[in-house]
This record gives sequence, C-alpha cells and structure tokens, in this order.
Amino acid sequence: MVQYLAVTVFTKLMPVGRLPDPSPAPPPRLPETPLYPLLRTITPVPIMTYPGFPFPPGTPLLTIHEDVECYHRDYTTRYGLWSHIKLNHTVVLSSWVGTQHAGHWDVTIEDVNGDEIRRSFDHLVVASGHSHAPHIPVFPGQDAWLENTSKEGRRREILHSLWYREPTHYTNQTVVVAGGGASGIDIASQLTLHARKVYHAVRTLKLPTTVPVEIKPQIAYFTPDEIVFADGTSVRDVDSVVLGTGYDRRISFLEKGGELLVKPGSNQADGNKLTTNLRYLFPLHKHIFSLSPSYPTNALAFIGLNELIPHAPSDIAQSIYATRVILNGSLLAPRKELLRQLAEHEEDLRQRGYDPYYIGHRMVDNSGFDYQDDLINTLRMKGALPKSEDNFVEAWRREASGYEFCVQRGWRRIEELGDEDEWTRGIETEEEWADLMRRINAWQRDWEMKHSLVFPGDDTYTIEY
Repeated sequence: MVQYLAVTVFTKLMPVGRLPDPSPAPPPRLPETPLYPLLRTITPVPIMTYPGFPFPPGTPLLTIHEDVECYHRDYTTRYGLWSHIKLNHTVVLSSWVGTQHAGHWDVTIEDVNGDEIRRSFDHLVVASGHSHAPHIPVFPGQDAWLENTSKEGRRREILHSLWYREPTHYTNQTVVVAGGGASGIDIASQLTLHARKVYHAVRTLKLPTTVPVEIKPQIAYFTPDEIVFADGTSVRDVDSVVLGTGYDRRISFLEKGGELLVKPGSNQADGNKLTTNLRYLFPLHKHIFSLSPSYPTNALAFIGLNELIPHAPSDIAQSIYATRVILNGSLLAPRKELLRQLAEHEEDLRQRGYDPYYIGHRMVDNSGFDYQDDLINTLRMKGALPKSEDNFVEAWRREASGYEFCVQRGWRRIEELGDEDEWTRGIETEEEWADLMRRINAWQRDWEMKHSLVFPGDDTYTIEY
C-alpha cells in the first residue's frame, strides 16, 4: 500500500537568487546568511552531490556559492518540490500538545508581512542547519585591548565570521584569524591578498592548508597592547580579529516552546526534555529522532546535524530513514532500548578517546559513510526498504575521500594554468565526474612527487579541541 505525507516546508530564506548582503547590520543582529561574496567550495563538487544528480557539465570542481545555490534550485525543480516550500516564513515557536503516546505540534510562523500564523502538525522535522547562532568566545583582557586604538589610529575590532563579507575591509591591516575549520582557512587565505600581515590561531588545523600565513596556537588572553597565545608568544599592533569559531547548537523556536533546554557544557539530560549543551543535542536516536519522553519517538526529527560528512548524500540517507519511521513508528524499538543503544554508542566513543558531549554530531574516524549505510541497511533488515546487496554510499565516494585534498590542490593548479575547460569538457555522469577526480589526483600526485612536496595528514580530518 502506498502511503503519502502532506509536507509543508517553512524557511526564513528570501526568494532564491539573492546574493549575500554585502553590508549586514552589526552585532547583535544576525545576518540572514553566513555567505560572503567570494565564498567558494573547498570540497570537490562531485562529493557534494545528491545521489544520482550530478552538477551540470562544465561546473568548476571547486566552484562559487552561486553554482551551489543553482544546483539546489535545479534539484528542487527536478523533483517538483516548490509547491511544498513557503519562502520567507520563519518558525518562531513550536511546542508539543499531548502525551508521549499521541498529540500534535503547535507551530507559530511569521509570514512575509510579519503576521503570525498558527498551524498544527503531527510530526516536526528540523532541517535548518547549524550556522545560525555564532559561538563567540570571550577572552580575558579583550575589552581593554578593544578600547585602545591600533598603531595607525584604527578602531580595533573582534568580529565573528558570520559577519565577514569582503577581504578589502582589512586592507593594510594586521589580522588574527582564530579557528582552524573551513571558514578560518578560507578567510585567512583571502586576507593574505589584502592585509599587511595575517596570523592564524588554531589548536589543530582541520584541513591541510598551503595558505601563506603565520600559524600560531590558540588565543590565551589579551593585554591592552598585545594578543597572547597559548605558548606564551604574543603579537602587537593587531588591528582586527576574525573569529572562525563555529556555531552553537541552538534552535530558538524549540527553546521558546519549552521543548529544548539550554545547558552549556552539560553532559546530563533533564530526563524530560531534549537538551543542548551548545555542541550536542541529546538524547537523539542516530542523530535524528528525539528520545524525549514528552512525545512519541517519531514525533521530532532532525536532518543535517552531522559534521565532518558530505551533507547532500547524508541528508538523503537521513531523510529516507526519517520518512519511513514517521510513516511507521513501530520500526523503532521502545524508547528504553533506544536510550540503551545511545548510551552504548557514547561509551564506544569514550573508549576510542572521544568525549561524545564535546564532539557532538561529528562523524569521527571517517565514520560518515558507515553511518549512512547503516541507516539504509537497518530499514532493509526491517522490511521498510527492498533488500539489496548494494551499499547506499557509492564506492567512488569512499574512494574519493582518500584523495580529496590532493584533488583540491590539483584543481587550483589547473586554474593557475587556465586549463579548466580542457579537464571538464564532456564530463556529465557521476562516473565521469568520479573518473575526473581520479585523473586529477594521479596528475597532481605525480607533480608533487617530482617536486618532493609532502602534505602531512592529507587524507584525514582532525578535530579542533
């Protein structure tokens, strides 16, 4: 029997096609998006795709954000999803009305005119990403440092990357970029073309980098004239600090509805409510379904919380799992058993040297591929999907993860040579994109060996603690 769901998607995003606001309002008002005009992908586009839906022919392997937006628009059109999407509709509050066995979600939405609408839904899926609430550390002594003007008489600044837009804002400045993730590396790279000097303060670099900056340990504290790092070294005459320090796990409409408790740094659930310690939402089944006893185990789902994983294929695997469970809640074991499984998983992480309440939803040890396959195979074993010997994750995706960074370097060299069209000409299918990455990897590896170039940790992500 075919089952159908009536689905409505509310998103606060404005109609598609808008570029990032070049001059967002200053803090504390949050920009609509963390996108900045010069943002490019650092992941080769074939790895970023939804299964079976490659980027258009001729797309650069490392492309601009407008191409990524266009890709998602094309996907939405291809599968006829526009009629389900309400643009410029912001969910402002959501709360459960009922018991742990039955009820509904009471949802308040603010529309394009600022009017509030109330709707009821049987299930709630949160797929809003996690780049909304900037994590802004406060360092000892920073206020005294900010009060002093720089050597050139400039007003000093500490700004999170959420507000970053143009590297020209930092022309002839000395800048410290804090944070070793993708944003920190990309922004540091852009600033080197305009700033007088760039320091990159990190605990560990999450991605290999060839950016010409001076690497420093994490920031320890400020004095009125200096920024002091964890190793005791310091720098003077710094004009600006850009914080690439990530985002807190906050979901405002669940917090306002009393469905999500905020307990910074905690590793203890309330027992009755879903909890965020700002790094980790818990307790969740497979990073998807809330195990709060306030409602049924398939009432509240999350898509896309995971990190260190290509989001498009992972989101599809999670969506398939969530949809089948929403349609048939009996696919899940009783709540007590699901909590036991979660505790077992968290203990396994501890045995491997990770604090589950610190790493949060990161797919450590390159576990993202197994995670996706597990979701689909679990449904197959329960008869919710047809049996198949094929893995959900294609072999070429696993293969490409081993040389992703080499392909990045190779593509940048191809751009320097002006040979992009020659390499991408005729590339259309997933298999052809996968073969392109193999050829670029082999070509770049050969060049690096001839020039005795070595890039440690080239095939792994690390976690910045």
